[in-house]
Amino acid sequence: MSGETGNWIIELIFDAKVIINSTYGGEVKTSSPDELTFTLGGDPLKAGENHTIQYQAHFDHNAGANLISAKFNDKPIDIGPVATVWPITVSPVGPKGNYNYGAVIHASLLFYEAQRSGKLPADKRVHWRGDSMLDDGKDVGKDLTGGYFDAGDLVKFGFPMAFTMTVLSWSLVDYEDAYKKAGELENVRNAIKWGTDYFLKCHTSDTEFYGQVGNGNEDHAVWGRPEDWPKTKKVRPAYKVTSAHGGSELTGETSAALTAASLAFAKSDPTYSATLLTHAKSLYAFADKYRANYTIEIPDVKSFYNSISGYGDELAWAATWLLRATNDSHYKAEVDKHFKEFTKQLDHSGGFGWDDKSAGAHVLLAQIVGDKKYKDYVQGYCDWAVNQAPKTPKGLAFMGEWGSLRSISNVVFICLQAAKLGINEKVYQKFGETQIGYILGDTGRSFVVGVGVDPPSHPHHRPSSCPNPPVVCDSYAFNNPGPNPHTLTGALVGGPDVKDGYNDTRDDYVHNEVACDYNAGFQASLVALLHLKSNE
Repeated sequence: MSGETGNWIIELIFDAKVIINSTYGGEVKTSSPDELTFTLGGDPLKAGENHTIQYQAHFDHNAGANLISAKFNDKPIDIGPVATVWPITVSPVGPKGNYNYGAVIHASLLFYEAQRSGKLPADKRVHWRGDSMLDDGKDVGKDLTGGYFDAGDLVKFGFPMAFTMTVLSWSLVDYEDAYKKAGELENVRNAIKWGTDYFLKCHTSDTEFYGQVGNGNEDHAVWGRPEDWPKTKKVRPAYKVTSAHGGSELTGETSAALTAASLAFAKSDPTYSATLLTHAKSLYAFADKYRANYTIEIPDVKSFYNSISGYGDELAWAATWLLRATNDSHYKAEVDKHFKEFTKQLDHSGGFGWDDKSAGAHVLLAQIVGDKKYKDYVQGYCDWAVNQAPKTPKGLAFMGEWGSLRSISNVVFICLQAAKLGINEKVYQKFGETQIGYILGDTGRSFVVGVGVDPPSHPHHRPSSCPNPPVVCDSYAFNNPGPNPHTLTGALVGGPDVKDGYNDTRDDYVHNEVACDYNAGFQASLVALLHLKSNE
């Protein structure tokens, strides 16, 4: 602009009713809750001056809201080719909070969109992300584009990614009504399909599967935008497992993910569902016939996602999902075979997460076959979590230092699945509400980026820490004392220590990194709670 403007007006138009809190010049202004349009004006602006207007949208319904157009002095402002989704604030009601679970589910699915690798669709909802890593697989002559960046880094680790897709699919299969209520049914299907489409590309033959793209140490040494990688670095290496050694944890978990997804798409896309199930059966046979730890053929992953529990739990887990999808007695025999062979591993109370599937296999079998032995295991596991697990002073059931909120979210989902079966329903539901309440703000702060009171603003996450181009993103962005330039809406951070201690700092990857698997159990717990609350 040249010279000076007169009094100015910015007009923001949303597709749903919102409450807007905006800060400009130190003054907070709030819109009416019944408006789709919000206007903000100010004094004349001089040429060459930079002005920042910050606002957050509060949604009093489950579906969230999108910014669909914007004007400055009645002239359109370019907000990109499609609607831009802006940060959500979920405010608690009462001292312990009755939370808008639907809005948090909306936020969590935005986090998954921010983690996408590859060619992004025209209707992307995270405006600060672009196409990235379009050469993935080029070194081996394959198209391995797509999938998800694992965490705050840019590696595509197949093992935890598969676990993430299994849990998201499980939550959709069992709680489709909750996703409908939240207005997120299409978005969760898209989130799952982004992962499963990638797995189909990776499954290049019955005995060949690409389980990682990107060298862990090389990728972690770079702080920058994924969109800039082709300009600054060589093609990333792709790693596979084959019949030479096998990789049973990886192929077993991916089989489970594709089977669970086949159930999730059974009604909406039967053809795609059938394709997923075909690949799932092939991967299960590969995992069982060529038994070996996947780190033998992909040694780079050992420093990042080494399977401590072994592969017996993944074999049982994959066979259990195939039993649910097919009702084929062959897979029931396979389940029994694995439980007999790996009794010591499966019957310990190891928990549920990307490494150990023992609790998940038991509660899923309790759902499918209803045997008392499976229900007893799950009840014992959840009773321990409710009554005996270490608790922080403010009430978080503490399962470990690294990603403490990820761990408790996974436990909560297992126990809510037990509640769904009628096992100590009220006790486990209350446990789930209090633990998820801790995450969303019961202690006075939220641990979900862009959500609730005093949310994290410095997550250990490369893309959101980078300023807009053409500004270079490097170690200066990492060391920037200010908040991340982009809000990584919906991301669950690692969480506090055993004494509730937490510092919102970018360099603390133990407590302030984010990851796809962190949000999986968290989102699944949210939809389970929304289902239970809706049916009270």
